[in-house]
Amino acid sequence: MIGRLVSRLIGAQAVWARPLGDINHRLLTALFRPMTRVKGFLNGKWLGHSLHAVLTDVPVGVFTLAIILDLLDQRAAADIAIAFGLLAMIGAAVAGLADYTDTDGHPRMVATVHATLISLALFVYAVSFALRLDAPAGDRTWAIATSFVGYALLAGGAWIGGEVVYALGNMVNRHASRFSGTPNWIKLDVADIPEGQPTKAKAGAQALVLVRDGSTIYALHDLCAHAGGPLSSGRIVDGCVECPWHSSRFELTTGRRRQGPTTFDQPRYEVREADGGGYEALRVGGTTGQNV
Repeated sequence: MIGRLVSRLIGAQAVWARPLGDINHRLLTALFRPMTRVKGFLNGKWLGHSLHAVLTDVPVGVFTLAIILDLLDQRAAADIAIAFGLLAMIGAAVAGLADYTDTDGHPRMVATVHATLISLALFVYAVSFALRLDAPAGDRTWAIATSFVGYALLAGGAWIGGEVVYALGNMVNRHASRFSGTPNWIKLDVADIPEGQPTKAKAGAQALVLVRDGSTIYALHDLCAHAGGPLSSGRIVDGCVECPWHSSRFELTTGRRRQGPTTFDQPRYEVREADGGGYEALRVGGTTGQNV
């Protein structure tokens, strides 16, 4: 019941959040376009996990501690916690902007509401910190009251951020629950694979992208691990297949990620000639999102 109510409240914000999100997307795309390596770092490509998701736990925990310290009248400790929380929020926000850049459609609208609430929380906590500095030994009613308001905004923003991930699947491994059991050789539905060109094929219920390099045929799952884009509609760049949606790149030989925003590797397959003609494929990696 509460979840449905929150979903309706979020949906009602589309009238302003959708156009604002589109503007933000254009600005952030222009900002990060010449900084591919920086953006990959902020996405968490090096970590194999969303960096934003890691950093967001820090301000929530620190601001919770600040409330306890305020109630115990531990003023200096509470002030330090607020200051550290502000810095942690800024760090988490910068990483979040990198993920936000590659969010589309309805998830982008919801992420815009999330970002707006978090920005308001950051502002309110900054006001609280200024009030604390202005009255280190005096009446702190307003300083503490504003921090409670900031915490409420932070909690609301965190809820909506969870919706972006858990309900809408942003920055999750698209193959996490795709496979089960022992992989078997499965006949492919293609007989001709052009040289050096991404080619889509079906192996049972799974769609693959095939790339021929002489007598060797490389095969990865066709749906990009980042957001489900069709790799077979992408291009080959430096031994990698590049997703046409957000430009994630995966090494053809291993399926490992070489360029974000993806933080996961791509399921990989072996391909051989089948008895009676044609080809068949066997999954050899990609069940955990990390091809070890």
